[in-house]
Order: sequence, then C-alpha cells, then structure tokens
Amino acid sequence: MRETPTPTTAEAAFEPTPTFRPNAKYVLLLGLMCALPAISTDIYLPSLPDVARDLDTSATAAQLTMSAMMLGGAVGQLVIGPVSDRFGRRAPVLIGVALHVVTSLLCALVVNIEALIGLRLAQGFFNAAATVVAMAVIRDRFVGADASRLISRLMLVIGIAPLFAPSVGGLIAGQAGWRAVFVALAVFGAALWLVVWRRLPETLPVERRRDGGIRTALRGYARLVRDRHFLALAVMPGLGVGVLMSYVVGSPFVLQEGYGLTSQQFAVLFAINGLGLVAGAQVNASIVRRIAPIRIIRVALPVSLALTLVLLAIAVTGFGGLPLLLVVLWLVLAMVNLAPPNASALALSRHGEVAGTAAAFMGATGAAISAVVSPLSSVLGADATAMALVMVGSAAAALLVLALATPAYRRGGAWNG
Repeated sequence: MRETPTPTTAEAAFEPTPTFRPNAKYVLLLGLMCALPAISTDIYLPSLPDVARDLDTSATAAQLTMSAMMLGGAVGQLVIGPVSDRFGRRAPVLIGVALHVVTSLLCALVVNIEALIGLRLAQGFFNAAATVVAMAVIRDRFVGADASRLISRLMLVIGIAPLFAPSVGGLIAGQAGWRAVFVALAVFGAALWLVVWRRLPETLPVERRRDGGIRTALRGYARLVRDRHFLALAVMPGLGVGVLMSYVVGSPFVLQEGYGLTSQQFAVLFAINGLGLVAGAQVNASIVRRIAPIRIIRVALPVSLALTLVLLAIAVTGFGGLPLLLVVLWLVLAMVNLAPPNASALALSRHGEVAGTAAAFMGATGAAISAVVSPLSSVLGADATAMALVMVGSAAAALLVLALATPAYRRGGAWNG
C-alpha cells in the first residue's frame, strides 16, 4: 500500500492543478532554471587552479569562491522564497537572473581573490531565484509521487547540463583564460532570462498570494520549523548535496593534482560520473509511481552510506588504484539522486500554501550545507581520503536524520506525514 502524507486543513485550499501535463519544453525550462547554480559552479571548476595562480592565492582561498556562492544561494533562497509567495513567480526570477548576468560580468574584471569571493556571494544570491521559483512552480501544480517524478525528470536536465559545463569551461579557459568563463556565464544567463520571459507562465494567482512583509515571511518560516517531519525531509536533500559537493569541489585537486590527470581527462571523467547522477534520477522517476517515495528513501540512504564507506576504504588503502576508485565513485554518485527528489516532494506536499517559502527553506538548507562541506576536503588534506571522509559524514548524517527524526524505520514503517 502506498504511503502518502495526509494534507493539512490549510493545504486543502492550495491543491495543485490536476489537469496540467508538462511537456518536454516545460521540463527543459524548469530544469535549466534549477541548473543555473550548478552550471555556474561546474563550468568554473577546471579554472580553480588557474584562479589560485593568477590571483596569487591558495587552493583553499580559491575554493572559498565556491563556498561563497553556495552561502549566497542559501541566503538568497530564504529571501526570494517569501517574495515569490507575495508577488508571484515571474518577477523574482526575471530580476534574479538579470542580476546574475551583471555579477558574472563583474567577476570577469576582478583583480584579487577577495573581490571574486564577494561577487560570487552576490552571484549565488541572485541566481537562487531561478532554483527556488522552479521548485515553487512544481508545487503550484503537483504533489506527492507526481511531484517526485517531475523533479526526477528535471534531474535529467540538471544532470546533463553540468556534464558538459567543465568541458566547456576548460575549453574556454584554455583558449581565452578563466575570466572568459564568467563572460560565458553572463551569455547563458541572458539567454535563460529571455526564455523565462517568453515561456514561463505565472502559476500563483493573485488570490493565492500572501500579503505582508518580513513578519509574514518570518511567520511562514516559524510554521515550517515547528513541523519536525518537514524539517527532517528538508534537511535530507541538503545532506545528499553534501555528498555531491564534496566530490564536485574536491575532485579537481584529487584527480588532477593527486592522480596527475590533465584538465581534459578530468572533464571526461566528470562527464562520465555525471551520467551516474542522471541514471539514478531516471531510475527514481521510473519506479516512484509503483513504490512509495519514503520506501525508496529507506533503501537509498543505507546503500549510499555503505558505498561511501567502501570508497573511503579504497582511498585509505589504495586497493584497486584509480580504476576501482572511479567505479565506486560512480556508484556513489548514482545513488545521490534517489533520495532527494522523494524527500523534496514529501516536504513540499506538507505546505503548499507557502510553496515558495518551503522551497526556499529546503534550497537554503542544501546551499548552507554545501557551503560548509565544500572547503572540508581541502582542510582535511585535499586528497582522496579527505574527499571520501566528507562523503561518509554527509551520508551518515542523512541516514541518522531519517532514522531519528521520522517514523520511517519504526515498527510497521508507516509514514503518516
């Protein structure tokens, strides 16, 4: 029997659009909106060593440009989510993407690492609008397994777009320098702005918008914080992102400096590993209509932890060398996208009346966790062992949250929302 959360009384007034069926163009648009922060991160990855050399700084300082963007994204989502509940979905995303373009161009002009860190913080704040609005739009029209299935389909776009980002970024940086990468980000942002302006409909009618300012937003967040099951579900995707980001930020140094791969070889391996992310998301999309989302989470998280422990053992002992390390790493990444779409869909289904605020809370949690996790592998040694250790910590934390803060593993295993 399927296990689905029971809607609250307030939820009844905010049922999704039952007859809407997303076509491929609609999924592509929402996917590109969600992928904007990932593309802004991944296209820049091969340039990290060059940035450190050109701006005469350390690898840790260069990685802080990644953490700053994630922190900016966390704060941006907390602000933009309630704004989208108050003023609708279109205006916030159009303003946010436009300012992403401006900050991208300014990043290309910096002369020191401090300025780049500050501008990446602002860039993360502004492009958070694209992600939080995309998630809110999904909740405006879908709940439960339908929402989980759509989020998993979005992962195809979110996964494929960054597959090519490091290759494109490496090619651009190799031909024109790392500053040209930010010019390319500005061009991409301008193109996305145009498509959103022309193709994204408003999904939040005026009668469903929430009046008020800061106090209303704070009341919305207070309501979410009081819902412990929502909190648990909201944190789990962020911890899944923690596993991913420990790889994303650590892999350039582990594979290029630790194992001596060239930037081109790294880009190819990054793309192959990205296929694991896409594969996991599509497996989830195909099974979520037959298996309850919480059941998928119950299996995915323990398997993820087991795989990260195997990865750590390989990194510590060197058993199997780089080939075995890459095989297990691919499997770890394939598991990353099984739990988050289901946890996100279950969390959003509990608070449809403040979908923007709920989506912002989840996104901010993920971005904050990523900001904390990103520099850890460098602090711990910037090698394969450090990267794997951070992955183990994130996977273990996600499993502990599921086991201790939800009824998922209690006798009977029923999820009552």
